[in-house]
Amino acid sequence: MIETRPIPAFDDNYIWLLTEPPGRNAVVVDPGDADPVLETLAAEGLRLTAVLVTHHHADHVGGLAELAQAFPGLAIIGPRDPRIQGLTQRVGEGELVAPAGLTSRFTVWEVPGHTATHIAFLGDGCLFCGDTLFAAGCGRVFDGTFEQMSASLRRIAALDPATRLFCAHEYTLANLGFAGWVEPDNPALRSRARADAARRAHDLPTVPSDLALELATNPFLRTGEPQVIAAAERFAGPGLQGHAAVFKALRQWKDAEYD
Repeated sequence: MIETRPIPAFDDNYIWLLTEPPGRNAVVVDPGDADPVLETLAAEGLRLTAVLVTHHHADHVGGLAELAQAFPGLAIIGPRDPRIQGLTQRVGEGELVAPAGLTSRFTVWEVPGHTATHIAFLGDGCLFCGDTLFAAGCGRVFDGTFEQMSASLRRIAALDPATRLFCAHEYTLANLGFAGWVEPDNPALRSRARADAARRAHDLPTVPSDLALELATNPFLRTGEPQVIAAAERFAGPGLQGHAAVFKALRQWKDAEYD
């Protein structure tokens, strides 16, 4: 089984570090900045053997060139997107990824929406989902579509509720604030807000979360719930039909009035 730790980067990014003790090999996910990765590896005597990339945004790929220079022959695995330079393996839906240095294996999921070519890596009960799904929220829609993003989130929602979800940003408290607008009477949401606020007060990460918690508290996974639909219709108007329409209204509401 892999062990996972977040390496903080920039203001609110997490670069995920994957190891299989007692070995000294390591894999990282979405290294937007090489410096904190190199510092962590040196401090812990680890050797970087592979990198997993979910999408092309600079805060996820900015460290690739420097890491490749520091570790010749480094395997760098990511989506089939020409905007990402330096990949040694380009992968798509259903492919099995075997990161060098680990025994763990991951299945590639295409989860477009945040970007048109966004992927996630599923294995060992973990989903490394980049900026598709956040704790209590989801990513903005950039060069994908709202319909794609809704479908990607519905797909994630169908996983085993025990699945651990590794997103790439510490946005949880802000996301919980918006979720409270959507479902002010949700007791699970109030409980989560208290617990995560306490964690942040001690400078602890609020992620990974698990799917069961997201299904109970994340409005973007709750687009079939009557209270969520009613809240979306207060913003977009009555008559929303289906998960994609409710999702689009929620995301546009958050973009316009909360973020």
